[in-house]
Amino acid sequence: MTRVQVLDARGVARALERMAAELIEHAGDETLLYLVGVQTRGVPLAHRLARLIAAKTGHQPPVGALDIALYRDDVGPWRPAHQQPVLRDTELPVGVDDKVVCLVDDVLYTGRTVRAALDTLMDYGRPRAIRLAVLVDRGHRELPIAADFVGRAVPTSRSEDVQVHVQECDGEEGVWIAKGVAE
Repeated sequence: MTRVQVLDARGVARALERMAAELIEHAGDETLLYLVGVQTRGVPLAHRLARLIAAKTGHQPPVGALDIALYRDDVGPWRPAHQQPVLRDTELPVGVDDKVVCLVDDVLYTGRTVRAALDTLMDYGRPRAIRLAVLVDRGHRELPIAADFVGRAVPTSRSEDVQVHVQECDGEEGVWIAKGVAE
């Protein structure tokens, strides 16, 4: 298997800066904005976006963490125990009712993770609107889902794997495409 780097730490930072500027531009009233990161790597990305927004506007939006594991459509009693998801915390420090919630994730692929995130989020209330921000959009959608804010579109084949590493989780920063991954 070979890995090709498509974004280094500087590229990730530039993409997040651009996404933060777009979020501000489209937010209308930034005091309604609520960033919710999808566990795992979406959470530190949401915190970074919140800091960037605060630096530009003086208002830091609240940040939450969403665990979608129990809402996924690819887990259940028919899967072996070693393929079951790891449960993580959902932490929503403020209610989602009447907020403009921006779900933040590292990679958008089939759209199934986003569908699970929408289902999970709606169990916590009724947002005014829900937006989607992803660091990488790799294509191959199976559901009619599109990101509102994209750091980088990376064309891939289904046999490739997009690996996003963030300092907070992985000790390194960047985006790689791994070639030669089994489908």
